[in-house]
Amino acid sequence: MIDLGAAYGAMALLGSSAEAWIYIVPGLLLGLIAGAIPGLSVVVAMALVLPLIQYMDFLPGVIFITAIFTGGGFGCAIPAILMNIPGSSTAVGTTFDGYPMTRNGEAGRALGLALSSSVIGTLGSYLALFFFIQTMAALVLKLGPSEMFLVAVWGLSLIAILSGGNVAKGVLAGIVGVLLGTVGMNAMGVMRGTMDSMYLLGGISTVPAMMALFAAPEMLSLAAQRRQENAQTSQSVGIAEILRGMREVLQHPGILLRGALFGTVIGAVPGVGASIANLVSYAETRRRADLSETFGKGDPRGVIASEAANSSSEGGGLATLLTLGIPGGGATAILLAAFSIHNVTGGPQFVSDNMDIVYAIVFSNFAQAVALLVVGLLVIRVAALVVRVKTRFVVPSVFAMTAIGSYAYAGNMSGPVTMLVFVPLAWAMRRYDYPIAAVVVGLLLGGMVEGQLVRTLQISGGEFSYLLTRPISAILLLGLVLSFGGSALKRALLQAGSQLRGKPGDRSLKDINR
Repeated sequence: MIDLGAAYGAMALLGSSAEAWIYIVPGLLLGLIAGAIPGLSVVVAMALVLPLIQYMDFLPGVIFITAIFTGGGFGCAIPAILMNIPGSSTAVGTTFDGYPMTRNGEAGRALGLALSSSVIGTLGSYLALFFFIQTMAALVLKLGPSEMFLVAVWGLSLIAILSGGNVAKGVLAGIVGVLLGTVGMNAMGVMRGTMDSMYLLGGISTVPAMMALFAAPEMLSLAAQRRQENAQTSQSVGIAEILRGMREVLQHPGILLRGALFGTVIGAVPGVGASIANLVSYAETRRRADLSETFGKGDPRGVIASEAANSSSEGGGLATLLTLGIPGGGATAILLAAFSIHNVTGGPQFVSDNMDIVYAIVFSNFAQAVALLVVGLLVIRVAALVVRVKTRFVVPSVFAMTAIGSYAYAGNMSGPVTMLVFVPLAWAMRRYDYPIAAVVVGLLLGGMVEGQLVRTLQISGGEFSYLLTRPISAILLLGLVLSFGGSALKRALLQAGSQLRGKPGDRSLKDINR
């Protein structure tokens, strides 16, 4: 269902101000470059520009952030194809066939495939968002405080469970994030966790904290690894080969449609997103292929499937953020922080009351996708050289920008101090394999979780059995239990399988498990 009046209003908003457009190309360039430098991911770039958002109006600021997101979706494919180093986990599937194409002397063709697939995937996901956002918001508006509380808790639990590694660590990270999000003075005037510091009365400053949590682990990891440059990066990238790859994508509409569908649906699930979508799309495309043995050896269909899925997940993640106010991962968490800078809260009420702004965001992303086609084609050869930037230049530059940005955001030393406090926390979490995204989402949703819980207890008179009397709450509670139960069952089966495989002399069982 489309609100035509809101759609006309959105076009009027975008047409009446040049400011809404001037940030698209800089955002795309920044995302492309950040994604092309291994270690400097698009999430880090989005975190670094957060302090600038407070000096922009709301709509231009959101457009700038989403442009970085869009540009980074393709930028991550550049090192994946040229160096076999994915710019982020969203481009892991791209390495499977992208890098073999480079080794076969087809780097330009592979980059063209990735660029065209990213553009079409992005357009497809935002087209779906345009048609269904109002229906989704209308359904979500029927949720009360108890349902919103359970949705927030379920979103946090999915991020903890599906982020990989130990589930207990993920849950603990989410709880720590929620506790950090409740620091400061609550609605009753009670101070919590302030340690008698006036700077914490309003809570922890989320922007400097997020800049430290996302940027510090990546930069410290880069400094420790001292990555080696790959000789393949010196391969020339010709425009003719890039154009050939871009045209070739149109010969595989089924793969494009399937990748966009996987990306949009999976991207809407908190904690999953493009990191899983690109692998699912790649695996399904390989399973359906007539000559699946060519995959992993430079098959262009593998690049198309992966890139169409990881780019289309952007629209799915934004749908969850707008309708539920819950970020699905690091990038959408930063987008939620950009909302909060302007005192805007994502959720069904925001969508219902500001449908023209929502459509304006969607229309601007249509423009971003088309602009990415042009900008990507013009700068792709330069971006291919960016992957060779030395680590000794990247690391200090990012740390300097982080410190300056945190000071600019806070206006005093509380910003850099907050950043410095969170740097060792971020390093420890990466070192001991705790999901940073869970802490960030918990930090952003802490106030919402607490507020909805308080309202639920007020309505129910403190009786948690009230949740079972509301059908939607009962379904969400069941889903929450099944999420943890399914994860525990999977771990038990894997453990049992590994024990059985380890029994000596049981040859037939080993063969079956293989």
